[in-house]
Amino acid sequence: MASDSDVVGRPEVASCAFADDGAIPNSSLPLLVYRQVLRFGADDPPAVCERLFARNGWGSTWRNGIYSFPHYHSTAHEVLGIAAGDARVRFGGSGGADLEVKMGDVVLIPAGVGHENLAASRDLLVVGGYEVGASPDLCRGARDERPWALDNIVSVALPSTDPVYGAGGPLVEKWRAGGNLG
Repeated sequence: MASDSDVVGRPEVASCAFADDGAIPNSSLPLLVYRQVLRFGADDPPAVCERLFARNGWGSTWRNGIYSFPHYHSTAHEVLGIAAGDARVRFGGSGGADLEVKMGDVVLIPAGVGHENLAASRDLLVVGGYEVGASPDLCRGARDERPWALDNIVSVALPSTDPVYGAGGPLVEKWRAGGNLG
């Protein structure tokens, strides 16, 4: 089994902040995309993601793709590790940004930020996760969910660790600084 230093590189971090679009509330925290941060080598990519996330306090993981409809989570921040393939994903709802993600990328999605799979390779495999103890919900931007979703989003605590780097890393640096990207 490879150590964290064998599977984790220094990422190029792309960040995006999104305004409320009327349906998807989004967040004051920026979405973070760690480009080509994971190096899988001969290891099993999904297992590498699961072990790394679990070691860093993000152990509630799943394996699948990304839903092809706009959605967000009001009760938890989410991490996506791209274990195989690639996808074009819209983040931030209708006024957001379409980003390409591919094997080796990790995406950190603040509670409230919309995401939707627009197109994907047949082999797309995502390992998603949440901080241990989080109970993610599934919101679709419906008017009747908005009042309680907004209350939930502001109540989600900042993560204590970065799912890739642990106590340090871009999530802790960027999000603890109030989303300051300077």
